[in-house]
Amino acid sequence: MTILWIIERLLVKPTEGSLTDVVITADWRCNGTDETYSGTCYGSCSFAPPSGEFTPYEDLTEAQVLNWCYENGVDKTAIEANVTQQINDQINPPVIAPPLPWVPPLIEQKVPVKVASENVATADSIVDAPAA
Repeated sequence: MTILWIIERLLVKPTEGSLTDVVITADWRCNGTDETYSGTCYGSCSFAPPSGEFTPYEDLTEAQVLNWCYENGVDKTAIEANVTQQINDQINPPVIAPPLPWVPPLIEQKVPVKVASENVATADSIVDAPAA
């Protein structure tokens, strides 16, 4: 199974005190795949105004912003477990809907198809009928 975290969008305040382009929200997504099955979780994480070290917007990395999300309440372990469970539930559904036992199953009936005769008139063989 492959788990991939991505940041889809950042919301920024153009100015915050003497700082510019300050990230205030990150929209994240956690995708999981296992051959033909997939699962996903997504959400947003908001941040308090920066205090101390500040990274200019153009120098940010996706890994850095993801770490901010994990440090601000995004439970990486729980979300990855959720995505994994979504995939496992597709592989082995915990709930199914079998046919009702009192309703007889539909039986597919084959209906014979009549094929048109091979003696089909063509445009060349049609003779105009006399006008009445």
